[in-house]
Amino acid sequence: MKMAKKILAILLSVLFVAAAFVGCSSNAGDDKGKNDSAYANVKIGFICLHDENSTYDLNFIRAAKEAVGKLGLGEDQYIIKTGIPEGQECKEAADDLVDAGCTIIFADSFGHEDYMIQVAQENPDVQFCHATGTRAHTEGLANYHNAFASIYEGRYLAGIAAGMKLNEMIAAGKFTADEAKMGYVGAFTYAEVISGYTSFFLGAKSVCPTVTMEVTFTGSWYDEAKEKEGANKLIANGCKLISQHADSMGAPTACEAAGVPNVSYNGSTIDACANTFIVSSRINWAPYFEYIIKQNAADQAIDKDWTGTLATDSVVLTDINEAVAAQGTADAVAEAKAKLQDGTLHVFDTSAFTVTVTDSKNANAKVDADGHMTSYMADVDTDAAYTGDTEAVVDGYFAESKDRSAPYFDVQIDGIDLLDTEF
Repeated sequence: MKMAKKILAILLSVLFVAAAFVGCSSNAGDDKGKNDSAYANVKIGFICLHDENSTYDLNFIRAAKEAVGKLGLGEDQYIIKTGIPEGQECKEAADDLVDAGCTIIFADSFGHEDYMIQVAQENPDVQFCHATGTRAHTEGLANYHNAFASIYEGRYLAGIAAGMKLNEMIAAGKFTADEAKMGYVGAFTYAEVISGYTSFFLGAKSVCPTVTMEVTFTGSWYDEAKEKEGANKLIANGCKLISQHADSMGAPTACEAAGVPNVSYNGSTIDACANTFIVSSRINWAPYFEYIIKQNAADQAIDKDWTGTLATDSVVLTDINEAVAAQGTADAVAEAKAKLQDGTLHVFDTSAFTVTVTDSKNANAKVDADGHMTSYMADVDTDAAYTGDTEAVVDGYFAESKDRSAPYFDVQIDGIDLLDTEF
């Protein structure tokens, strides 16, 4: 009888442990289910100016898919609309996304802003987020937001790689130090483009002091023929290295054909340009997309004007093409990156460049006897006349993206020649 009771006790103990194990497994499953369903009420729509053929839009599309995949959103919880011009088509696309049940709508191009604001006004229960825009902090709409990143820091680092390459070519006797001229293919004469090409130039200048640069503009964010034409014009003018702020493969392929080193934008071009590609900087939008999805799911406010940084992994460089880059490039870039992150280096340190002030050039700037900028009234609260309204020079540097996420550095510094400015 005692033996039977012992056996029964053992069996009951085993059953209890098994039940507890099953209970734990069930709870773990419930937790997993809760994690998976945390975003069940979120549906996000993406509006892209072009499609995957544009390096700019491809960068957004990849980030969107990365973010929704990481957070476990189903295929029915996101919509990507491509080829949406900066016109009434944007409003129509946004309206369609509202009708489709989207709780967040994101647009990726500057000219989309007016239409995004209009749809936001009409749909206060939907969150609207916009890249490169300028008006969220002044519109007074609780459901409209801007976002950008400190890509000027990434371009500065890419500029260091360019300057290192120029030094290598000078040392090899390919040209002299005073012939170290770079070329840059830009889309428009917007502050975003000016900030980009200037930071790239200053990065190069930090390691190659004699560098100069010419900039040509296409008047389009994406025009492969014009971008290739622009790069070829710069090469014919004696530019020894080319970079860009335009969205096609036009400039990189022109460089590959001519054997001229190239620093691209928004992603590596090594597959098509293995003999000339050095490095590329880009904005990684995945952290922002994850952030707005999480905030929307938790019914929490989204920052009015969000700026991604090196620290948030929003500003990144591709792998350096060691077959083309100068020896020591990776170490030089890493050293500068550390200084940018700890605040001992500022891209737009006013002691690193000079400016010339005329009635039509840098009229908002004040300079000292050596031409170094001591004050600059930047257009942060954008109006139709682009009136300067905010002091941007702080502690000896131009504080880009401090008062607004979208770039507002539009200073024309010495050493950079603009070949055309009609755009």
